Amino acid sequence: MKKPLVRQIVLDTETTGLNPEEGHRIIEIGCVELINRRLTGQHFHVYLNPDRVIDEGAIEVHGISNEFLADKPHFKDIVDDFVNYIRDSELIIHNAPFDVGFINHEFALLNNGLGTVEKYSTVLDTLEYARKKHPGQRNSLDALCKRYGIDNSHRDLHGALLDAEILADVFLLMTGGQTSLFADNEQSQNNLNQQQNRKLATDRPKLKVVTCSEEELRLHQQRMEAIDKASGGSVWSRLSE
Repeated sequence: MKKPLVRQIVLDTETTGLNPEEGHRIIEIGCVELINRRLTGQHFHVYLNPDRVIDEGAIEVHGISNEFLADKPHFKDIVDDFVNYIRDSELIIHNAPFDVGFINHEFALLNNGLGTVEKYSTVLDTLEYARKKHPGQRNSLDALCKRYGIDNSHRDLHGALLDAEILADVFLLMTGGQTSLFADNEQSQNNLNQQQNRKLATDRPKLKVVTCSEEELRLHQQRMEAIDKASGGSVWSRLSE
């Protein structure tokens, strides 16, 4: 029996400030789609005109200026597309009360009976999940990237789509480790079975063999010894016993 599709949307927002009750608004929404724990490439990304000035502190965080947003659509212009995108999914959000609170505030401002996010999607807060999984540790998105070995060196400023993409990587590793590149193992095997063996040409050039210099071997040995000392006995040292 074929398993039902599990659709998850990793979501992040950027805003004009910290509190919607003080009149702050959403200025960017970024989402990436996962189906059965696979990135599909079906993103949702918009910048929004908030009809108000952005706090200086917020600009320092995300770098989005008032001038940049002047010709962007308003939330009311994209709300139907947004609701259709998240409908019947599980939203994956880091510090979900913040983003969900802002989205629900935008829904309420439209006064057209949209209700709340929870009407269309369930919500998983990865910050809450991380705190349970790693109690007593820092669980910011940057801290989780470091913990799970995810390169976020390109994240000089916050950005909704970029942060959603990074959070998707964190979420997949934090909740299940390595994930399959294929929809399922059966599909993976079928793809492998369909491949044909190819023979290498007999007149091909000989492969070039590059050997390490004495200096490179010395530096490599120093590095292995440092890893062995720091870890109390690395995998490499045990293999050589």
